[in-house]
Amino acid sequence: MTPREAAIAEAITWLRTPYHHMGRIKGAGVDCAQILIAVYSAAGVIPDEGIDVGFYPHDWHLHRSEERYLRHVLAHSTQSATPRPGDFALFRFGRCVSHSAIIIDWPGTLVHAYVGQGVVYASADDARLRGRLHGFFNPFGD
Repeated sequence: MTPREAAIAEAITWLRTPYHHMGRIKGAGVDCAQILIAVYSAAGVIPDEGIDVGFYPHDWHLHRSEERYLRHVLAHSTQSATPRPGDFALFRFGRCVSHSAIIIDWPGTLVHAYVGQGVVYASADDARLRGRLHGFFNPFGD
């Protein structure tokens, strides 16, 4: 299994996990930032230890323009022009980048942790995501 396939397989195992701000426990609770760390570390793409994004208020993106989320993402991935299975997309909510979804098949099948829904499949064409895309990111280095 390639790292991309491993990341996709791992993302799917998180489906139906409830949303929990700053959580990272499969089946118990996770948010859209922590699921990236959990999935890509389980797939062996990023280190499984030492990634600590620190405390972040659940609504920081509504009141600040500092690209906190993007800064952490860029420490472990590179932006790419073309989405590939296993990459992830970032979305802008509020004043800055503040949401992510793992790409299974762009644009129709994404896995993300969403407030009030938990970890679910989504489409980039869904009303909540449409028009908010910031870009695509590759954590694989390929």
